[in-house]
Amino acid sequence: MKLKLLMSALTLTFLSSCTKTESLPDTDELEMVVNENELETETTTEMTYEIPENYTFTRNGVSTVFYTGQTARLKMATELKSGMNDTSFSTERLKNMFNSGTGFVDSALDETGKNVGGKTAASILASATVKPLFDGWIDAFTTVVAPAVVSDTTAELGIAGSYTEADGSRTVKVTAKGLELNQVFSKGLIGALQMDQIVNNYLSFSKLDGAREDNDNEAYAYTYPGESEASITKMEHYWDEGFGYLQGLDSQFTPGLGDTETGKDTANLNYYLNKVNAQANEEGITNRIYQAFTAGRAAIVNKDYEERDKQAAIISAELSKVIGYKAQSYLVDGSEDISNGDWADALHALSEAYGFILGLQFTKDSTGNPYMTNQEVNALLERLTDGSGGFWERTPEELTVMANEVALATGLTLP
Repeated sequence: MKLKLLMSALTLTFLSSCTKTESLPDTDELEMVVNENELETETTTEMTYEIPENYTFTRNGVSTVFYTGQTARLKMATELKSGMNDTSFSTERLKNMFNSGTGFVDSALDETGKNVGGKTAASILASATVKPLFDGWIDAFTTVVAPAVVSDTTAELGIAGSYTEADGSRTVKVTAKGLELNQVFSKGLIGALQMDQIVNNYLSFSKLDGAREDNDNEAYAYTYPGESEASITKMEHYWDEGFGYLQGLDSQFTPGLGDTETGKDTANLNYYLNKVNAQANEEGITNRIYQAFTAGRAAIVNKDYEERDKQAAIISAELSKVIGYKAQSYLVDGSEDISNGDWADALHALSEAYGFILGLQFTKDSTGNPYMTNQEVNALLERLTDGSGGFWERTPEELTVMANEVALATGLTLP
């Protein structure tokens, strides 16, 4: 009956619009048009569900969001940053902190069973050559830089030690090539730990869709701390863990930093996201990322996987901008510092640039590709540290060229 009614209506339309010289379509053609229209009407559906104002998700009155492991690792990374600038820390202690998750000033971290090293450049897309760099920087600091600093060696081209700006505004502890290793280490972790885990692991299609059947069946695999019954699916928890690698030292319920004053002391992606958010050309990026995390989590609860993947792509592309902007801006800062003769500032800025350039391989732009491959990153880092003096031998012109290359690779323009 429905088909006959549709055909009658369509026939009337054709009859009213035909001239004497026009002819009606034959019956087969008419049925094809009707069937196509009917199919399109009946298969078009729209899923609607509520997206909360903030990252709050509960089931039967109990929160389904926790990411204690991510918070622990970010706290560990913060202590490692300090330890890599403390001449009293031994190789054994720093490596235990990094790889075993023990030896921290905050003794509660020792009891978490977590570590940073095992999650550094650990995604299936990461190069196996990256993690050994971090272990090597620990060796270089404790066996070369720290002894030179303790013996009051003044750093210069080809000589490790400490170097203080003429006005006393900054002192850096550097290798013979001028690398300030706590900056290289901590900024490197922003890419190799936080970005890699968020973008290439927890929010990746393979990770999330690997838990699709369980999510469809509402099979609960995780229990909120302090509760007795599992109430969280694997997919929900994976997404939360990605969220935790960004927001783990700050509030779950509001975007951005909880404390902008202390944020600079952390080895934290969120701190640099806050800096990018302050740029005139990226105002609101913090909210965009937070809202995408919230919308994606709501999509998972409602089994809307197309929307989940859309929000994951937004998060990946927006977060990647932080690495891209900072790699570029610290090269520019280093160029300006050298032009001004401020070498302690220059070595500090270029060490930060080194760490962020390392992170470019862990990004994912709007096309789903990293800004630079592992090979491209290594080539740029080799140029940055070329020669026996490394940073000491760089010219403002060289650094400007490198900054422009990063701008071209990322498509980002500094304000």
